[in-house]
Amino acid sequence: MKNKVFFKIYISIFIFSLLIYKAGAIEEITQGATLSVNDCIELAVKNSPEIQIYEQYVKMYESRVGQSKANYFPTIGASAGYDYNNSNTGMRNTNRKSFSTQVYLNQLIYSFGKVLTQVKMQKFYKIAAEFDLQNAILNTTNNVKSAYYAVLAAKANLDIQRANVLVNERQYNRTKAFYDEGLVSKIDLVNQEVYLSDAQINLVSAENTYQNSIVQLNNAMYMPNAPDYQIENTETFNFKNNYAEINLLNIANTTTREDGTIEPKEAVLTMQVEKTNILENYKFTKYPYTLEESIERGYKNRPDLLSMQATQDAVEQALKYTRKDYLPDLTGQVGYNWSNNTYYSSNGISLGAYLSMSNLNFMDIRMRIKESEAQLEIAKRNVELTKQNIYFEIQNAYINMIQLEKNIPLMQTKVRQTLENYELADARYEVGLGNFIELQDAKENYNNAQRDYVQTIYEYNVALTNLQTAMGEK
Repeated sequence: MKNKVFFKIYISIFIFSLLIYKAGAIEEITQGATLSVNDCIELAVKNSPEIQIYEQYVKMYESRVGQSKANYFPTIGASAGYDYNNSNTGMRNTNRKSFSTQVYLNQLIYSFGKVLTQVKMQKFYKIAAEFDLQNAILNTTNNVKSAYYAVLAAKANLDIQRANVLVNERQYNRTKAFYDEGLVSKIDLVNQEVYLSDAQINLVSAENTYQNSIVQLNNAMYMPNAPDYQIENTETFNFKNNYAEINLLNIANTTTREDGTIEPKEAVLTMQVEKTNILENYKFTKYPYTLEESIERGYKNRPDLLSMQATQDAVEQALKYTRKDYLPDLTGQVGYNWSNNTYYSSNGISLGAYLSMSNLNFMDIRMRIKESEAQLEIAKRNVELTKQNIYFEIQNAYINMIQLEKNIPLMQTKVRQTLENYELADARYEVGLGNFIELQDAKENYNNAQRDYVQTIYEYNVALTNLQTAMGEK
């Protein structure tokens, strides 16, 4: 059990070291740089005051381990003295001067396991501190990923709104051309002006949301004054920004078909519906683990649980140490003595072994044992409570993630359907078979479907990140 704990902590530290200190790790953001999600995580871990605090805790407990081991090493002592005595008995006057020096070395021979128990206790506290550090890194990673996905979502929505403005600008020019030729009424033109204004307002709002999301990402990286930069798509958030080209043609005149339908001689933007193609290269892979497997992985990986277990082990050692307070210490001493006074001088080497029990208070020890037993029970209950919290946390995160996972293909289908409907409505309106309201409804449905799809992908990524964090995985 104990070997497994040590193995887990050292493996996790090794992996983390590879992540943070790999060759070419980013140190700062340069103007116009393109950052990956791992770059942002590295910057956050480097700059986080919370992580720096936990790093100092690790160093502190590392020092305490060394302090405990110091009991295995000998202690050295030395003393020197001078004594002057003048006595007058009435019959004679006596002066006496004395010099003395002593050097000695004490060595603990056997402590009946007390020192070893103390060393083990401090080692477990150090392990707990290392897992607390890993937990701080895990939470920082979660914050960065969530903020990173929010930027991707805001960027995708910004692209959608830009395309929507282009759509409405084209629509306005076409409607105006139709109006100038007497093909549509004034109300269609006015309505299109309103739609164009709404699209421009939505674009401004999307730009503001994007800028705010960048601020939140900067805060998550603890870099409030970061220069301008771009971020990369991730494997689970890989929309493609690609718009159909806009080619506005002026309508010079119209023609009447045999069925009486009036249409322009020159087709304006025929089937040139601007679209973001957000479905073009999005790769979606279903989550590979069941709920039971996810919970089991959480029990194995969660640093806060591992910290609690290490703390429990440390408290067990503390109880053992307190119970051994009844036992004596066996020490050895070697020393050299030299003295010189008015009448004679002497020197010599002394050797000795001592079995000592100092200032024993049996009532105090008994009460401290009871206190340690209570602390151990508290530590055990904390482990159980943490396990229950992990179970419910993973269960909740898993359910949310699976629900969004099911929604993604449905949203993909909806985007394709609304795009097809928009293209059909656009073509019908182009040749005079459809009306303005039908076209605008189709356009709004397509635009809303894209925004809902992006929002679903964003929520899925956040839910997946939350699940991974609940499982103790970066």
